[in-house]
Amino acid sequence: MLSMATCSSCWVLKQCLIVGFLFVIIISSIQPVNGCFTSIFSFGDSLTDTGNLLEISLLESNKLPPSAFPPNGRTFFHHPSGRRCDGRLVIDFLAEALGIPFLRPSYTTKVGRLQKFQKGMNFAVAGATALNSSFLQENGIHNRSTNISLGDELNSFKHLLPSLCSSSADCKKLLRNSLIVMGVIGGNDYNHAFREKNNEAARKFVPLVVHTIASAIHELIELGAVTFLVPGNFPIGCSPDLLTNYQGSNKDKYDPLTGCLTWLNQFSQHHNELLRTELEKLRNRHPDINIVYADYYNIAMRFYHSPKQFGFKETLKACCGIGGLYNYNSSRSCGYPPLKSSCNDPSSYISWDGIHYTEAANKWLANVVFEDLMKSTTCVPY
Repeated sequence: MLSMATCSSCWVLKQCLIVGFLFVIIISSIQPVNGCFTSIFSFGDSLTDTGNLLEISLLESNKLPPSAFPPNGRTFFHHPSGRRCDGRLVIDFLAEALGIPFLRPSYTTKVGRLQKFQKGMNFAVAGATALNSSFLQENGIHNRSTNISLGDELNSFKHLLPSLCSSSADCKKLLRNSLIVMGVIGGNDYNHAFREKNNEAARKFVPLVVHTIASAIHELIELGAVTFLVPGNFPIGCSPDLLTNYQGSNKDKYDPLTGCLTWLNQFSQHHNELLRTELEKLRNRHPDINIVYADYYNIAMRFYHSPKQFGFKETLKACCGIGGLYNYNSSRSCGYPPLKSSCNDPSSYISWDGIHYTEAANKWLANVVFEDLMKSTTCVPY
């Protein structure tokens, strides 16, 4: 039960209780569903990557990413799984809820395991950007993780699609019965600019990133896809990495209730507003297509406003990190020496490594997103 200290007035207390009740209903009532989608195909960056960057590193270089090392994976897989998390990502929880196996990384096909992909495939790559790397470099932004963009992921999908279906009609049927998860993508375009404190470039990228996402969706519609889940951006002003990067003494820049940087959260909201506008244009252009917007921003903000309600004790510190107010150091990524250990209880933290969420936070996000998806489709839980 929430105490009066949690909310500053009776009205706010009532609202907190209502939100808490709704979340209890969601978390307790969700059951796996059958027959909704035969497959899931996903695109994005490290928030969705289930091992592609690891596969790429094994194939093309000798340097393994942080996701290849413990304590990544400690909570659920009990070993590193190629995910930047202590356990499952939102995409994993969605697959479980839809009765579909965890999505295998698409780069696994390069070593001859294509038969494993009949239930879907994950094209997301940690570090991927929406805009292509040459454009970003021309604008002074350098991506040190990978040069893969959303366009590259989409090209990989189009290249592999004929291997999953025997004819054009068969491919259209496959896509008609599949869920396409478009993102999260675009965060790295902004974050690389923010880490270099090139705020002007980040702002300029927003309409370009949104247009790129919409164009990718349109291409997939042309191929036969009909159901899309499109996440918005997270409240990046609450992210330990950017809080560390912009740490200062000007209290006016921080939300007094959450400790998050207000202007960075406003940036996320700006991206999300443009994205929602673009998605509405796509819906009007393609009235038979189902595009579900996943409101990651407002779902996640509930964690920061009422952390105890969701079991969180630490909101702005990284569970796996080192040094400083936010337990984050950009030169010491979780998994690389000496960061081979993490906090005792990841489920009490929102942030896993300063950039990515813990499995506990991902589960809350996935539960709400799944509920919204069910409301927007003809799926019925069995």
